[in-house]
Amino acid sequence: MAVTVRPIRDDDLAGVAEFLHAHLNERVRAAAWLRAFTPPWTFEQPNHGFMLVDDAGEIVGAYAALYSERTIGDRQERICNLAAWCVREDQRFHSLRLLKALLAQEGYTFTDLSPSGNVVPLNTRLGFTELDPTTVLVPALPWPPRPGVRVSSDPDLISTTLTGDLRDLYRDHVGLAAARHLVVIDGDRACWVVFRMDRRKKLPPVFASILHVSDRDLFRRRIRTVGWHLLLHHRAAALLAERRVTGPLDAWPRVTLGAPRRKMFLGSTMSVDEVDYFYSELMCLSW
Repeated sequence: MAVTVRPIRDDDLAGVAEFLHAHLNERVRAAAWLRAFTPPWTFEQPNHGFMLVDDAGEIVGAYAALYSERTIGDRQERICNLAAWCVREDQRFHSLRLLKALLAQEGYTFTDLSPSGNVVPLNTRLGFTELDPTTVLVPALPWPPRPGVRVSSDPDLISTTLTGDLRDLYRDHVGLAAARHLVVIDGDRACWVVFRMDRRKKLPPVFASILHVSDRDLFRRRIRTVGWHLLLHHRAAALLAERRVTGPLDAWPRVTLGAPRRKMFLGSTMSVDEVDYFYSELMCLSW
């Protein structure tokens, strides 16, 4: 039976969501997949990725993607986030056709922020660059409060604290399924923190993975207060902090992970330091 590669259009999304629920991760409901790939931001989505369809019209594979346009320095960058790749086992020899269709789109930087273990060497052969994976685990403990330091997850306070581009980013990401937000206020300084709750080693989602901090120095100095807030309000047992996101941490206690999760990108117009995790599946999808 012939299998064709087609762009995922708006009216294909429901079927793709059902396929990903059935074949990639049953823990993520079809409605959650659908919501993840219909984000609220206003960037043009040329497609939602590509899918494999057989002669009977049945979806047998999909590689879903999210698109964004970012202002970086004095230039505009178009980014394609490779978000979820799944092909039915009996059609696996068609898998690379999906990746090739995505990468054939000109003018994009491609990010792959949650590649599975066997995808990493494939990406490397295709020229992807690996982002620094160094990650430390910091337990969330009930440290005594710091006078004059406030940590809050209140959306109104976060919105009024942030200004300019940071406020625009916050408004694009507030309410997404995976992105959680807090603000650290210490005197006349404020730090916006974006995180998601992740699973590790078959444990429930009790690990707060830090995706963005707007003031690294303030975050590092007040990480214990942040951890206490995450424990109390988000049931986090620990923080997972990537060095490329937070900078080096000297918090005690801490443990450097031996096998951190990998992240990669492909493109010639952005540097490693310019790649972030906004407008991606890390923000849009909990699993």
